[in-house]
Amino acid sequence: MQSENPLLADIAKLMNSAAGTVAGMGREARDAARERLKEGLGGLDFVSREEFDTVKEMAAKAREENEKLAERLAALEAALAKKK
Repeated sequence: MQSENPLLADIAKLMNSAAGTVAGMGREARDAARERLKEGLGGLDFVSREEFDTVKEMAAKAREENEKLAERLAALEAALAKKK
């Protein structure tokens, strides 16, 4: 038959509480560090991946249109040169 020592039970409860507190403090510290990093980087001129991809796509379309217009202009200039 085992007898439960109240002192050992109290120490076990204290250690359990301390472990929970330390884990909570770790989560809070991680979240606080993440928030400070966001604040620090917030003033910089970073763009999201979605914004970057959108602008990249727009630039590609503009480049294609520019090439088509350059070809059309060259054809019109050639036609005009033949008429002279």
